[in-house]
Amino acid sequence: MKYSIVIPTLNEEKLLPQLLKQLTKEIPLPTEEYQIIISDGGSKDATELIAKEFGCIFLEHASSVKDNISAGRNKGGERAEGEWLLFLNADIILADTKKFFTVLENLTKQNEVIAVAGHVKIFPNEEIFSDRLFHGFYYYYFRLLNFFGMGNGRGECQIIRKDIFQKLGGYNQKLAAGEDFDLFKRAKKIGNILLTDDLLVYESPRRFRRFGYLGVSLLWLKNSTSIVLMQKSISREWEEVR
Repeated sequence: MKYSIVIPTLNEEKLLPQLLKQLTKEIPLPTEEYQIIISDGGSKDATELIAKEFGCIFLEHASSVKDNISAGRNKGGERAEGEWLLFLNADIILADTKKFFTVLENLTKQNEVIAVAGHVKIFPNEEIFSDRLFHGFYYYYFRLLNFFGMGNGRGECQIIRKDIFQKLGGYNQKLAAGEDFDLFKRAKKIGNILLTDDLLVYESPRRFRRFGYLGVSLLWLKNSTSIVLMQKSISREWEEVR
């Protein structure tokens, strides 16, 4: 098996179905080449029922840190059988499923590549000018960080070789935020990380609408700085927004 798609969830009944429809009906690969793992942190809604309706592997995990997405990703990674781990958030959709996996197939054949991240934008039907400005800036900012040796890639879509993931010990479950930055920062020391807009995903704007781009930017900056300097996040928990 080549790919294990790991989706951490917590009360995602509203948005999860649209991603699972893509992954179960549009992937241009034989079904034996991939698996879909839903790693759930204690949903009280219909998330489990939806996962099983789409034939996904459903895992439940208990985290010592409230709403810790790292625990969900790591639990899915432990169950994964694929050579590559695709960590996708439940509130995203792929811009073009067939193109996504065609590009990914080509990238994963490059021996020097150990991890890949895509370009993240807002759902097209909800996108406004500030969305385009913010996400465009951060995509090229992350590419610059990778160029200068500090690995980065948004957790909405992170792809990494399973052996490298295991060598790194997975995501740091002590981090309530910034765990995606931390993983790629450590991975960059081992091998090459690619960021490409050919792997385009759209995410829900729900968090940005709740806290605003200034608030989210400041939180990202505080957490990333704290991780670099003190190996811990400023945030003690990542607030659930549904």
